[in-house]
Amino acid sequence: MTIRFGVSPIAWINDDMPELGGDTPLETVFADAHDAGFAGIELGGKFPRAPEALRAALSPYELALVGGWYSTELLTRSVDEEIEALQAHLGLLKAMGSQVFIAAETSNAVHSRRGVPLASTPRLESGQWQRFGTRLSDLAEYVAGEGLRFAYHHHLGTVVEREEDVRSFLRETSPQVGFTVDTGHAALGGFDAIWLIEQAPGRVAHVHCKDVRRPVFEQLLADGGSFLDGVLAGMFTAPGDGSLDFGRVMKSLRAIDYSGWVIVEAEQDPAIADPRRYAIMGIQTLKREAALHGLEEAA
Repeated sequence: MTIRFGVSPIAWINDDMPELGGDTPLETVFADAHDAGFAGIELGGKFPRAPEALRAALSPYELALVGGWYSTELLTRSVDEEIEALQAHLGLLKAMGSQVFIAAETSNAVHSRRGVPLASTPRLESGQWQRFGTRLSDLAEYVAGEGLRFAYHHHLGTVVEREEDVRSFLRETSPQVGFTVDTGHAALGGFDAIWLIEQAPGRVAHVHCKDVRRPVFEQLLADGGSFLDGVLAGMFTAPGDGSLDFGRVMKSLRAIDYSGWVIVEAEQDPAIADPRRYAIMGIQTLKREAALHGLEEAA
């Protein structure tokens, strides 16, 4: 079982806030990722959507396309409608050889709405979970049939945010609905990513590693700020620069024989937090802890 290290472009170019790095050339992102030692990169909003063009853009930097976020709207549309809507995204991932389909429900999410307090995150009533879970399970089955692993991303500002949400999610979805385990969103959502890994080892399909600055987050909640306010204030950072213990994370992944991508992802203001420097910090931290805990990196 081996892992590969990848990176999200969100530290360079933030799709939810284009004013953060929106004028950064893709070549800068790719060059920084390559120089830092990453083997792959997740899809960003500015990336070409034609496979030939994207392949040509990534090839000089020896970067694989790991996958990329897809926004589901299963609370408001049917599985068949969702399958129709995701075809272009799925087709690109398949053409690029990606192995995971990262998704999160956004039909009523607040994480991309600067004027909406994080405290207004939507919650599902107990009676809504079964229908949502059934639709997710059917969608995951379809994605699996297309050759990719469905990896649901629990996320602040969405209906799967807290431990209570995750428990309902696990209860109402089939084992084919995997997780993108995100260390930062777990910590600020009120639970430990290691708990999720241990609770549902067979569901761990993808891993995002970001660190957190808890005092910044606590102040955000006290001030009634939004998720994007928290990003601007610096509630997230790269592994090795916050309060999380990534040795424990790597140990727990080794315990379940995890094989797949481990992604450095930490959205910050690139004018304040140099993406290249933080990317290097993140991968060095994770590589060190992975080696210490017996996780083998793919050649």
